[in-house]
Amino acid sequence: MNVDPRLGVIAAAQPYPLVFATVSGAHLYGFESADSDVDLRGVHVLPVGDVIGLDRGPETLQVSELRDGLDLDLVTHDVGKFCSLLLRHNGYVLEQLYSPLVVSGGVLHEELKAIGAGCITRNHAHHYLGFSETQWRLYGRTHQLKPLLYTFRVLKTGIHLMRTGRVEANLVHLLDDDPRIAYLGDLVADKRTHGEHAAATDDHGVDFGADVARLRQVLAVESEGSPLPVATGQRPALHDFVVRARLTT
Repeated sequence: MNVDPRLGVIAAAQPYPLVFATVSGAHLYGFESADSDVDLRGVHVLPVGDVIGLDRGPETLQVSELRDGLDLDLVTHDVGKFCSLLLRHNGYVLEQLYSPLVVSGGVLHEELKAIGAGCITRNHAHHYLGFSETQWRLYGRTHQLKPLLYTFRVLKTGIHLMRTGRVEANLVHLLDDDPRIAYLGDLVADKRTHGEHAAATDDHGVDFGADVARLRQVLAVESEGSPLPVATGQRPALHDFVVRARLTT
């Protein structure tokens, strides 16, 4: 996906300086459709006066609206909150930080990515296992393609993370190493064609539940044998980063 230039204008108009803004959601995961909203995620920096006084600035800013022809879902966290989430084995913020769909970036973004690499631990597997369970239950209620694809996406992202220490959130990029789920390529095409509320069918003659159970087991095993550390030692580096970001932006 090429980043829509309208997003750059939106990012530049934010009320606080940004460390970064990236595209997340279906566009990042590789199965966006014409009716998908654009998930813009980022990190803003509250000035010193908004964090040391009695009146604090907003830790999170969120806007969901139709803006400049875009169905936009915009969420930014203050740099302090975002860095705290990095220390909590949160896969969402990792995917936002390392999204290749960069709308706004720079030196601080690159520095945060370098520090963030040391925040990746085998405990991130718990995030992906929990998220997959939630999406699988949602699929059971709706039988829609979107939660089904989300289920497989988070499991494959988690497995790849445990094996390599690198974030890859695009489901299409994660299919080549497992021919047993090659049919997901067709389901991605169906989602892109038929939209956010498209129903999943059994036309492919596969047992989705069996594949989900297998991948959950693979993720659990990979987390046990992962070369990633059990815990991160990056808290001091993140603390210093937050202080410098506040003093220099």
